[in-house]
Amino acid sequence: MSETFKALLVEQPEPKRFTRSIVTRSTEDLAAGELMVRVRWSSLNYKDALSATGHPGVTRNFPHTPGIDAAGEVVSDSSGRFQAGTPVIVTGFDLGMETDGGYGQLIRIPSAWALPLPAGLSLRDSMAIGTAGLTAALSVHALVGHGIRPEAGEILVTGATGGVGCVAVALLARLGYQVTAATGKPEAAGFLQTLGATRVIPRAEVTANFERPMLKERWNGVVDCVGGETLVAAIKATRYGGAVTCCGLVGSPDLNVNVYPFILRGVSLFGIDSVQCPLPLRTIVWNKLAGDWRLTQLESLVSECALDGLEERIAAILKGQLQGRTVVRLD
Repeated sequence: MSETFKALLVEQPEPKRFTRSIVTRSTEDLAAGELMVRVRWSSLNYKDALSATGHPGVTRNFPHTPGIDAAGEVVSDSSGRFQAGTPVIVTGFDLGMETDGGYGQLIRIPSAWALPLPAGLSLRDSMAIGTAGLTAALSVHALVGHGIRPEAGEILVTGATGGVGCVAVALLARLGYQVTAATGKPEAAGFLQTLGATRVIPRAEVTANFERPMLKERWNGVVDCVGGETLVAAIKATRYGGAVTCCGLVGSPDLNVNVYPFILRGVSLFGIDSVQCPLPLRTIVWNKLAGDWRLTQLESLVSECALDGLEERIAAILKGQLQGRTVVRLD
């Protein structure tokens, strides 16, 4: 039996022109899948803004509802994996890309995309973390797994005011690391220090002399959210045996770096993917975020809006004017 619900719908009335509006949709409009979830909360990510403006690298088929994050209760699950009423988190995979996403009050997806909400997190908290926070936590998980210890020296976080960066700063500080936050927004220094940054530096300080074969050893580890010259410079300035995680490309998708940091200093580079990340690893990291890694200052990096407040936020994130995380209320 069909049911109606509210959703943000992106349509393409003519080539290269896209419109957005809040509409009433039917469950008959949704893709096939075993699991139906009543969405209570979502979040705003850069990828959502790209999808909402018709970027072909994210979404090609319209009409479409963006939202790569969703948290809510199970309505039904024909796979038998979840009972009705179970609170779940859905992030990544194809949600909000070609599959209608979390900016609709109902989603229908493969059951394998969902995780039970970990004990200790509310649905809203899970979306305050969302894909960006999961990416940050996967980055920290990689550094910790590589043996990068708090007492060994500074950890650099680039793009520190963005969704991934600010959670990485807060999480690393929570775990006792000395965090140097790099940003192009000097006015955000107080915000980053509130999250636990030991030092805040301009991004130009990171990239200075990046074209040299090697740079002075500086960072014990790096969480890079930018890519391009910033990532190149970070790799070249990482100490012997250190590690760099890479999850962003806003600077550039190209990596023009020589092999010296890898063969002379033993630097390791970890690519971080939160889209196709296997469920066992997702489960480990989400349980950490709900437990030992739980962020007590989560609210200090979160703002909230409803569906009808997304238009302004989408424009702001595309211009690089947002800091922290934005949660989206679906009720």
